[in-house]
Amino acid sequence: MDFVERYLSEVAEVAGRIDREAVGHLINVLADVGERGGRLFILGVGGSAGNASHAVNDFRKIVGIEAYTPTDNVSELTARINDDGWDSSFANWLRGSRLGERDCVLIFSVGGGDAERNVSTNLVRAIEYAKSAGARVCGIVGRSGGFTAKMADACVIVPTVNPQTMTPHTEAFQAVIWHLLVSHPRLQAAPMKWESLDR
Repeated sequence: MDFVERYLSEVAEVAGRIDREAVGHLINVLADVGERGGRLFILGVGGSAGNASHAVNDFRKIVGIEAYTPTDNVSELTARINDDGWDSSFANWLRGSRLGERDCVLIFSVGGGDAERNVSTNLVRAIEYAKSAGARVCGIVGRSGGFTAKMADACVIVPTVNPQTMTPHTEAFQAVIWHLLVSHPRLQAAPMKWESLDR
């Protein structure tokens, strides 16, 4: 029970330390993307890829923003990895999607990418491409020193309260934060099912 108590106490501490202004800035960017008719491209690997798929659903259905993630199309993604390589797979997918100035790339990642240490280099190349295309870049990540945090127009850092549980807390709070975003009055355009039944 000691681990359970410690882990749940860490969850409360992470929630208390989330930068509210950073969340507000992210809301503003996403609201502007929606108002301009832009699209949202959500990128993540590992557990963050699963989060990206779920978040695409929520941004499309609840917010009404056209949203996509490359990991939802395993055939295209694996063909790009096989033919062109892992590093360029997301960037080339964005290129094929005709990423433009009205669009936004949202990164879900624990570290945010680090080319020097050869970690999540596909995210690094995607961010570089997004910047070159004039698109905005946002992130929900667990490290302030990663490439996403350095390059993003808006980024929420999930605070590390225990280095041993950084990954589970970061991936869990990606979900907490994106659900906050799609529930926010400035972004939510459609009612959620259970909430609408209780009215």
